[in-house]
Amino acid sequence: TVPEEEIHGNMTEGRQALWEQKTTYQRKGEVTAEDFYERAGIWAEFGKIVCISVGFFDTTQPNYRSLRIKSFAGEETKILEDFKQLCDDHFYLKYHLLCAHNGKEFDFPYLCRRMLINGLEIPKSLQLQGKKPWEIIHQDTMEMWKFGDRRSFTSLELLADLLGIPGAKSDLSGDRVHAVYYQDQDLPRITAYCMDDVIVVAQLYLRFHFMDLVEPQHIEKL
Repeated sequence: TVPEEEIHGNMTEGRQALWEQKTTYQRKGEVTAEDFYERAGIWAEFGKIVCISVGFFDTTQPNYRSLRIKSFAGEETKILEDFKQLCDDHFYLKYHLLCAHNGKEFDFPYLCRRMLINGLEIPKSLQLQGKKPWEIIHQDTMEMWKFGDRRSFTSLELLADLLGIPGAKSDLSGDRVHAVYYQDQDLPRITAYCMDDVIVVAQLYLRFHFMDLVEPQHIEKL
Protein backbone atom coordinates (compact mmCIF):
# COMPACT_ATOMS: atom_id res chain seq x y z
CA THR A 1 0.00 0.00 0.00
CA VAL A 2 1.07 3.61 -0.67
CA PRO A 3 -0.39 7.08 -0.04
CA GLU A 4 -3.24 7.77 -2.46
CA GLU A 5 -1.46 10.91 -3.70
CA GLU A 6 2.27 11.23 -4.26
CA ILE A 7 2.58 14.34 -2.09
CA HIS A 8 0.48 15.97 0.60
CA GLY A 9 -0.16 19.06 -1.54
CA ASN A 10 -1.96 17.02 -4.20
CA MET A 11 -4.88 16.43 -1.86
CA THR A 12 -7.78 18.85 -1.78
CA GLU A 13 -7.81 21.33 1.08
CA GLY A 14 -10.67 19.42 2.64
CA ARG A 15 -8.74 16.16 2.54
CA GLN A 16 -5.66 17.87 3.95
CA ALA A 17 -7.71 19.07 6.90
CA LEU A 18 -9.12 15.58 7.43
CA TRP A 19 -5.59 14.11 7.27
CA GLU A 20 -4.37 16.56 9.89
CA GLN A 21 -7.31 15.66 12.11
CA LYS A 22 -6.82 11.91 11.56
CA THR A 23 -3.13 11.98 12.53
CA THR A 24 -3.26 14.42 15.44
CA TYR A 25 -2.37 11.80 18.03
CA GLN A 26 0.08 9.84 15.85
CA ARG A 27 2.37 12.78 15.09
CA LYS A 28 5.06 13.44 17.67
CA GLY A 29 6.78 16.68 18.60
CA GLU A 30 6.99 19.19 15.77
CA VAL A 31 6.16 16.74 12.97
CA THR A 32 3.65 18.39 10.65
CA ALA A 33 0.78 16.69 8.88
CA GLU A 34 2.60 17.30 5.59
CA ASP A 35 5.81 15.67 6.83
CA PHE A 36 3.82 12.75 8.19
CA TYR A 37 2.07 12.12 4.87
CA GLU A 38 4.67 9.62 3.67
CA ARG A 39 3.03 7.20 6.15
CA ALA A 40 -0.46 7.70 4.73
CA GLY A 41 -0.38 4.32 3.02
CA ILE A 42 -1.11 2.49 6.28
CA TRP A 43 -4.55 4.12 6.53
CA ALA A 44 -7.15 2.84 4.06
CA GLU A 45 -8.85 6.24 4.12
CA PHE A 46 -5.76 7.95 2.71
CA GLY A 47 -3.85 5.12 1.00
CA LYS A 48 -4.35 2.73 -1.88
CA ILE A 49 -3.36 -0.79 -2.88
CA VAL A 50 -0.77 -1.18 -5.64
CA CYS A 51 -0.13 -4.90 -5.31
CA ILE A 52 -1.83 -7.99 -3.88
CA SER A 53 0.08 -11.26 -3.75
CA VAL A 54 -1.60 -14.48 -2.70
CA GLY A 55 -0.32 -18.03 -2.35
CA PHE A 56 -2.14 -21.34 -2.59
CA PHE A 57 -1.06 -24.63 -1.06
CA ASP A 58 -1.48 -27.50 -3.50
CA THR A 59 -1.66 -30.88 -1.79
CA THR A 60 -2.76 -32.94 -4.78
CA GLN A 61 0.66 -34.51 -5.26
CA PRO A 62 1.04 -37.69 -3.20
CA ASN A 63 4.62 -37.09 -2.06
CA TYR A 64 4.95 -33.34 -1.49
CA ARG A 65 3.16 -30.04 -0.92
CA SER A 66 3.63 -27.20 -3.41
CA LEU A 67 2.99 -23.47 -3.20
CA ARG A 68 1.64 -21.45 -6.10
CA ILE A 69 1.83 -17.64 -5.92
CA LYS A 70 -0.06 -15.11 -8.00
CA SER A 71 0.16 -11.32 -7.93
CA PHE A 72 -2.14 -8.53 -9.02
CA ALA A 73 -0.41 -5.16 -9.51
CA GLY A 74 -1.16 -1.80 -11.10
CA GLU A 75 -4.31 0.31 -10.96
CA GLU A 76 -6.16 -0.23 -7.70
CA THR A 77 -9.70 -0.83 -8.94
CA LYS A 78 -8.49 -3.45 -11.44
CA ILE A 79 -6.38 -5.13 -8.76
CA LEU A 80 -9.35 -5.38 -6.43
CA GLU A 81 -11.68 -6.58 -9.19
CA ASP A 82 -9.25 -9.35 -10.13
CA PHE A 83 -8.69 -10.34 -6.50
CA LYS A 84 -12.43 -10.37 -5.86
CA GLN A 85 -12.93 -12.60 -8.90
CA LEU A 86 -10.28 -14.97 -7.59
CA CYS A 87 -12.04 -15.16 -4.22
CA ASP A 88 -15.47 -15.64 -5.79
CA ASP A 89 -14.28 -18.35 -8.20
CA HIS A 90 -11.87 -20.36 -6.06
CA PHE A 91 -12.42 -19.63 -2.38
CA TYR A 92 -14.82 -21.86 -0.48
CA LEU A 93 -15.22 -21.27 3.25
CA LYS A 94 -15.85 -24.96 3.81
CA TYR A 95 -12.40 -25.87 2.48
CA HIS A 96 -10.19 -22.78 2.53
CA LEU A 97 -9.01 -20.06 4.87
CA LEU A 98 -6.89 -16.96 4.47
CA CYS A 99 -3.71 -16.35 6.42
CA ALA A 100 -1.55 -13.23 6.68
CA HIS A 101 0.91 -11.70 9.12
CA ASN A 102 -1.09 -9.12 11.08
CA GLY A 103 -3.87 -9.83 8.60
CA LYS A 104 -6.72 -9.44 11.08
CA GLU A 105 -5.53 -5.96 12.07
CA PHE A 106 -4.32 -4.75 8.67
CA ASP A 107 -4.63 -6.81 5.46
CA PHE A 108 -8.22 -8.04 5.72
CA PRO A 109 -9.79 -4.76 6.96
CA TYR A 110 -7.74 -2.72 4.47
CA LEU A 111 -8.91 -4.85 1.55
CA CYS A 112 -12.54 -4.53 2.62
CA ARG A 113 -12.35 -0.76 3.10
CA ARG A 114 -10.69 -0.16 -0.26
CA MET A 115 -13.21 -2.40 -2.02
CA LEU A 116 -16.03 -0.38 -0.49
CA ILE A 117 -14.35 2.91 -1.46
CA ASN A 118 -13.96 1.60 -5.03
CA GLY A 119 -17.61 0.56 -5.18
CA LEU A 120 -16.96 -3.18 -5.20
CA GLU A 121 -18.98 -5.80 -3.37
CA ILE A 122 -16.88 -7.51 -0.72
CA PRO A 123 -16.38 -11.27 -1.36
CA LYS A 124 -18.15 -13.58 1.05
CA SER A 125 -14.79 -14.81 2.33
CA LEU A 126 -14.01 -11.27 3.56
CA GLN A 127 -17.43 -10.28 4.89
CA LEU A 128 -16.24 -10.18 8.49
CA GLN A 129 -18.11 -7.17 9.86
CA GLY A 130 -20.36 -7.95 12.81
CA LYS A 131 -18.73 -11.30 13.47
CA LYS A 132 -17.37 -12.26 16.86
CA PRO A 133 -13.61 -12.94 16.97
CA TRP A 134 -14.15 -16.69 17.37
CA GLU A 135 -16.42 -16.74 14.32
CA ILE A 136 -13.62 -15.58 12.01
CA ILE A 137 -11.89 -18.66 10.62
CA HIS A 138 -9.02 -16.81 8.93
CA GLN A 139 -5.56 -17.18 10.41
CA ASP A 140 -2.89 -14.68 11.42
CA THR A 141 0.72 -15.68 12.04
CA MET A 142 1.25 -12.69 14.33
CA GLU A 143 -1.76 -13.73 16.39
CA MET A 144 -0.45 -17.28 16.54
CA TRP A 145 2.81 -15.96 18.00
CA LYS A 146 1.06 -13.79 20.57
CA PHE A 147 -0.46 -16.79 22.39
CA GLY A 148 -3.11 -14.48 23.83
CA ASP A 149 -0.74 -11.58 24.59
CA ARG A 150 -2.51 -8.51 23.16
CA ARG A 151 0.42 -6.14 23.68
CA SER A 152 3.02 -7.77 21.49
CA PHE A 153 4.01 -6.86 17.92
CA THR A 154 6.56 -9.05 16.18
CA SER A 155 7.69 -8.31 12.64
CA LEU A 156 7.53 -10.94 9.94
CA GLU A 157 11.30 -10.76 9.46
CA LEU A 158 12.02 -11.30 13.17
CA LEU A 159 9.59 -14.18 13.49
CA ALA A 160 11.01 -15.86 10.38
CA ASP A 161 14.53 -15.51 11.76
CA LEU A 162 13.50 -16.98 15.12
CA LEU A 163 11.81 -19.99 13.52
CA GLY A 164 14.42 -20.64 10.85
CA ILE A 165 12.37 -19.60 7.83
CA PRO A 166 14.59 -18.54 4.90
CA GLY A 167 13.90 -15.67 2.53
CA ALA A 168 12.64 -12.98 4.92
CA LYS A 169 15.51 -10.55 4.32
CA SER A 170 14.92 -8.12 1.49
CA ASP A 171 16.39 -4.92 0.08
CA LEU A 172 12.92 -3.41 0.43
CA SER A 173 10.80 -2.73 3.50
CA GLY A 174 7.27 -1.48 4.00
CA ASP A 175 8.33 2.07 4.79
CA ARG A 176 10.23 2.26 1.47
CA VAL A 177 7.37 1.18 -0.79
CA HIS A 178 6.12 4.77 -1.12
CA ALA A 179 9.43 5.94 -2.60
CA VAL A 180 9.87 2.90 -4.83
CA TYR A 181 6.37 3.35 -6.25
CA TYR A 182 6.29 7.11 -6.81
CA GLN A 183 9.94 8.07 -7.24
CA ASP A 184 11.52 4.94 -8.74
CA GLN A 185 8.29 3.83 -10.45
CA ASP A 186 9.45 0.27 -9.92
CA LEU A 187 6.27 -1.74 -9.48
CA PRO A 188 7.96 -5.06 -10.41
CA ARG A 189 10.29 -4.61 -7.41
CA ILE A 190 7.29 -4.11 -5.11
CA THR A 191 5.59 -7.17 -6.60
CA ALA A 192 8.68 -9.31 -6.00
CA TYR A 193 8.84 -8.06 -2.41
CA CYS A 194 5.17 -8.96 -1.85
CA MET A 195 5.62 -12.43 -3.34
CA ASP A 196 8.60 -13.13 -1.10
CA ASP A 197 6.54 -12.10 1.93
CA VAL A 198 3.80 -14.53 0.91
CA ILE A 199 6.33 -17.37 0.78
CA VAL A 200 7.55 -16.53 4.28
CA VAL A 201 4.01 -16.35 5.69
CA ALA A 202 3.14 -19.69 4.09
CA GLN A 203 6.25 -21.33 5.54
CA LEU A 204 5.54 -19.83 8.97
CA TYR A 205 2.04 -21.28 8.88
CA LEU A 206 3.49 -24.71 8.21
CA ARG A 207 6.07 -24.29 10.97
CA PHE A 208 3.38 -23.35 13.48
CA HIS A 209 1.56 -26.57 12.62
CA PHE A 210 4.72 -28.71 12.72
CA MET A 211 4.48 -29.55 9.04
CA ASP A 212 7.36 -29.81 6.57
CA LEU A 213 8.26 -26.61 4.76
CA VAL A 214 7.70 -26.34 1.01
CA GLU A 215 10.91 -27.06 -0.85
CA PRO A 216 12.15 -24.22 -3.13
CA GLN A 217 11.69 -26.35 -6.25
CA HIS A 218 8.02 -26.73 -5.39
CA ILE A 219 7.32 -22.99 -5.18
CA GLU A 220 5.83 -21.60 -8.38
CA LYS A 221 5.36 -17.90 -9.13
CA LEU A 222 2.60 -17.48 -11.69
